[in-house]
Amino acid sequence: MSRAAFNAGGVEVLIVDGAIGAESPAPVRATVGATDGAVLVFEGVVRGTEDGRTIDGLLYTAYEPMAQRQLEFIALGLLESLEITSVRVVHSRGLVPVGGVSLRCVVTAPHRRAALEALDRLIDGLKRDVPIWKSVR
Repeated sequence: MSRAAFNAGGVEVLIVDGAIGAESPAPVRATVGATDGAVLVFEGVVRGTEDGRTIDGLLYTAYEPMAQRQLEFIALGLLESLEITSVRVVHSRGLVPVGGVSLRCVVTAPHRRAALEALDRLIDGLKRDVPIWKSVR
């Protein structure tokens, strides 16, 4: 498990080995503040098919130092540009079987619209800019 990066500004990022379990590490548990009215949790789950063929799972690899920094950068940008209070991200590395959780994101905010927009931007930024790759198994 890589280090959790916590920033007083409300950002936590963690990269873990294998599937993310229900007993997820503490960094993904949102700390709901007195002003928060929305807590959004997104889980990315490995599907049983990829490009129309059956698979056993996905193997995630990462350039971890850069992935960590880039995820933190994206999350901090969201905190600065939207009315949200925290962003927490856990991403898998290594093999994640079908049905396993490979990504968990938690966003807290006073209102749902900002939280929904932040979650959408976070996942788009992750897919576009973070050096984490997947291959079919």
